[in-house]
Amino acid sequence: MTARHITSYKKGIKRIALAAPVDINAEATPKPVRTPTNPKLWFLVLAHSDKGLLDAHAHQTIAAAAILADNSTAVAVLVMGDLHEDLAEFGADEVIVRPDLDFTQFQPKAELTCLSAAIAQYNPTHILLPDNQIGDGDLGRRLIAKSGKTAAAHIVEINPKSDLPEIMLLAPNLVDTHLPFVGSAKRANLAFRRSKNTAYEDLGLNNTAANQIALEEADCVVSAGNGVSEIETLETLAKLLNASVGASRVAVDDGKFAREQQVGATGKTVTASTYFAIGISGAVQHLQGIKDCRHVIAINTDASAPIVKRADLSIIGDAEEVMQALILAIKEAQAIQEAKA
Repeated sequence: MTARHITSYKKGIKRIALAAPVDINAEATPKPVRTPTNPKLWFLVLAHSDKGLLDAHAHQTIAAAAILADNSTAVAVLVMGDLHEDLAEFGADEVIVRPDLDFTQFQPKAELTCLSAAIAQYNPTHILLPDNQIGDGDLGRRLIAKSGKTAAAHIVEINPKSDLPEIMLLAPNLVDTHLPFVGSAKRANLAFRRSKNTAYEDLGLNNTAANQIALEEADCVVSAGNGVSEIETLETLAKLLNASVGASRVAVDDGKFAREQQVGATGKTVTASTYFAIGISGAVQHLQGIKDCRHVIAINTDASAPIVKRADLSIIGDAEEVMQALILAIKEAQAIQEAKA
């Protein structure tokens, strides 16, 4: 099934419909597996995960390695943090997962030791990392300083015919992740000895209320459009989700929200992991403002609205009814968690 699912609420009854006609009997042609049987060489990719997922930048870095690799070269991926997704579609041949090195903990020495162990295990000709601010860019620079290997940072273009540096820190949007092949993404093990002596101390993370976080930096955003009539309900939902509140230009122009809450080309560009577009039709300017969001959930009465085409999940129904249903479901889930604690 290739179509996106749309959930429709009507008179308390939940039903699932397809966003577009699709032949459910048709089987997609499987892509060929690129993984070499006995690889002579290896590329190594390092990336930190967030809540068990890699972001688009990390996916692009893996795909870049797979594109550069020839028929005798395999791609190993070292994931620091949990992993709850399949990296085969991005060209990964082997995957090592280290949940103990989650990016929320400051442990650069342990991370560098782990990365060095992976380098010793695979002896890669090239090491690729996303050049970002969640740990990969910093760790890549630490590796460059320690190893003395040839390196380049914030790479925006790669010419495979030229001599490539041994360590490459890639800028985002360098390659298209839709590859004509897949990798086998077999899980692999990596042993390394963690040093107990370190000059670093992890002081933990300070929890900040969502309303004190800049909209551009929020991990979860609940945005309202002209289809939201009860602002209080939306704010209650956002509070339960610990989300920042955004709005469409129309909602801002109507005086329902402050100008700094406007999302879109003429407002703020957001990069949230989860973006709720509630009662928003999805004008081009708004879609530009959410292009870097990982997951978009649309709540709209119009199944043909542009936001529905952009969304990963669409709920077709009245905004107030759906928000009330979500609030109830969240409170029930929280009550269950509290009972278990």
